Amino acid sequence: MKRYLPLAALLALPILAGCGGTKVKRVDTGQVIDISGRWNDTDSRLTAEEMIKDCLARPWIGEAAAATGAKPSVIVGTVRNLSSEHINANVFVEDLQRSLINSARVIFVASKDERGELRDERLEQSTNASEETKKAHGREIGADFMLSGGINTIEDKEGGKSVILYQVDLKLLDVKTNQISWSGQKKIKKYIKRSGSTF
Repeated sequence: MKRYLPLAALLALPILAGCGGTKVKRVDTGQVIDISGRWNDTDSRLTAEEMIKDCLARPWIGEAAAATGAKPSVIVGTVRNLSSEHINANVFVEDLQRSLINSARVIFVASKDERGELRDERLEQSTNASEETKKAHGREIGADFMLSGGINTIEDKEGGKSVILYQVDLKLLDVKTNQISWSGQKKIKKYIKRSGSTF
């Protein structure tokens, strides 16, 4: 029986070697890393920052502030993924929200889902919280403007090479009048070469 142990150990070596093949390295979240060439976190963040910067540099914000004497209130509506690949549009929406809030140029209003949770909380408070601390209904700030849009792609592929164009279109809509107060567009073009093909 003992003479078979070395043979069994030798047969197990390739299996054991394969188990140790995964390696993980932590990297800075701001570092640009393109692996597949597809839409990634860097595209989302930079697109949001650039488009919100352009949006807030346009005349609508000054006109809105002059009309009311206060910062305009903004909400981010639906941003649809109309592309040919899976893109988590919620990540992009969060990047848009962050850029708007951190600009300090507008009042940012909570999303539909968040407002629902807050209303439930106020309802709970009306029954269970003390008079001094409970928050009354009917004090919400209505949004003056809604930001919405979509992400599209056009892909051209041949052999191991492909060109992907990402086009993000956003519109800022006046909630009261349905007017389009701002329209922005950002394009990202990527040339991807798979292994074995030449540029």
